[in-house]
Amino acid sequence: MNHQFLGSIVIVALISATVGADDTLIQRFDKMEREMNALKTELASIKANDKKSVTEDLEEIHDQLTTLNKRTNGNAIKWDVDFRTSVDNINYKMADGSKQKNDALFSNRLWLGMNYAATKNLSFTGQLAYNKTFGDRSKTPDGGIFDGFDWVSSESAHDDTLRVRSAYFFYTDDEFLSLNLPWTFSVGRRPSTEGHLINLRDDVGASSPLAHTINVEFDGASAKFGMEGLTGLNGSYFKLCAGRGMSNAEPRFNSAPYATSADAMTNNIDMGGIILVPYDDKQYSTGVQYTYANNLIDMVNPMDATKGMNTVGGLHTATAFGMINGIGEGWSEYLDDTTLFISGAMSKTDPYAGKTMLGSSDSQTGYSYWIGTQMPSLISDEGKWGLEFNHGSKYWRPITYAEDTLIGSKIAARGDAYEVYFTEPLVDDILTFQLRYTYINYNYTGSNGFFGSSSGTPMAIGDVPSGTDMGANAVSKAQDIRAYIRYKF
Repeated sequence: MNHQFLGSIVIVALISATVGADDTLIQRFDKMEREMNALKTELASIKANDKKSVTEDLEEIHDQLTTLNKRTNGNAIKWDVDFRTSVDNINYKMADGSKQKNDALFSNRLWLGMNYAATKNLSFTGQLAYNKTFGDRSKTPDGGIFDGFDWVSSESAHDDTLRVRSAYFFYTDDEFLSLNLPWTFSVGRRPSTEGHLINLRDDVGASSPLAHTINVEFDGASAKFGMEGLTGLNGSYFKLCAGRGMSNAEPRFNSAPYATSADAMTNNIDMGGIILVPYDDKQYSTGVQYTYANNLIDMVNPMDATKGMNTVGGLHTATAFGMINGIGEGWSEYLDDTTLFISGAMSKTDPYAGKTMLGSSDSQTGYSYWIGTQMPSLISDEGKWGLEFNHGSKYWRPITYAEDTLIGSKIAARGDAYEVYFTEPLVDDILTFQLRYTYINYNYTGSNGFFGSSSGTPMAIGDVPSGTDMGANAVSKAQDIRAYIRYKF
């Protein structure tokens, strides 16, 4: 149609050049002008239709892109994989001089992470996990009931059951009650293992608890409030946490549920706490934490797990740490990538009336300190190695049952624990290798027991009677040599 329009213009030009200006010419010119106007109108209609067609095509493409985005990213759960195969060489020396060992304990650990952001303020995070020893599907040895304990259900090497390790929604906002305080809130099965400081050797991002006193799974809620605007200090915040670690809604270790908690052998175990970080500029950081847990438990008879559990009292814990992530200001590239930390902690029992905790009806206080460093590898630019030492006193009792150490929590040791590890990348940061050595020299028994007198009473290792069941079951020294290959993507 554009060619017709141009052709008409050419015809008019030829007529004007060859025909005189008479009435016939004027009539013909008027006719041609009308035809030209008609052509313009038709051309405008064609352009409008073309524009509408292009718009429709663009809308269709947009719809297709939106659908693709939903399927691949925007409105779909994002998954990540963390898979580890490890082998542990474990050795124990018992109080009576006997030895126990496992030369090669193989295990697979799988974490499937999932995230979904519904809005810029509201998101969901979860993680499925299994932790399985080679060849194990249904683990039923003596004491096997504790492998399914809710504090460690995803942390202890067990069977091939896929469990929910964490699942919670997360809300964030820039202002709390018009106070210019950025804040967050979440409810669900919160991540409460692999906390600050222990995360360095475990090569993971830190969850919120300070791991010197708390390293267990639990269901609960937390709220965090940024304080930089009020204090003027980089990274300052405080966080409120509360959770339930055990419920008497179902039989727990042969302790049947009752209509009222006053009649129950084991009651609900609840914990509340506060975390305060006064300063954190990513190079220098410090933090403190206080918690209180009620209705803590112990075995009725430590030699017979079938006798069940009962409630004995509560526990206060407190800890504080300082960390330097990069020593000095440009002194050397090695020191720039070196991390150094120190942490101190205490625990204080709160026995209920007529009950005893850790062998005493009086409140007992325990202490612990922990120092460590992580330095760049001498083999590769991305590798690292670390050294750690921690010491616990006679009545030291943290809640760290989920610590990733097959010989028991080193942080809980009533004695001295030493550790050295090397972590090296094999394929970028996707495939890594770690070699770790942990050695624990116990001064007192009961480091990995519960909270009462049956399994938590401290007895000097040298005073444990030999030739008895107690001597054969009390660990004097323990070591674990672990090697793993780990895939993360």
